[in-house]
Amino acid sequence: MTKIQAIAIISSLLFLFYIGRLIYKGKLREEYAIMWIICTLVLVLFSFWRSGLETVSALFGVYAPPNMVFIGAIFAILIYLLHLSVVVSRLQEQNKALAQEIALLKQKSDQKNAG
Repeated sequence: MTKIQAIAIISSLLFLFYIGRLIYKGKLREEYAIMWIICTLVLVLFSFWRSGLETVSALFGVYAPPNMVFIGAIFAILIYLLHLSVVVSRLQEQNKALAQEIALLKQKSDQKNAG
């Protein structure tokens, strides 16, 4: 095992532990942590399996293994951004419904106080 391989394994496992700690403390919801956990497990896998990146790159027909890393990262980012867009859209609709409900309750309250 080379020095850089040991550093990659240790840092990936520490990051995985940190994600678990954030989930346990309630600072990170499980649904958002899934992507972080998957990415970290992939890093751990490729840290142990040194020729894995070359093998996966060859399977997908990517000429240079580092390009496979960038393709994977861009794909993961796009999926995560799509997920966050869906969550924000849902929250925007819920916020709008709550604002309308509060306005109706305020109107009823004002009518009771006036009448």
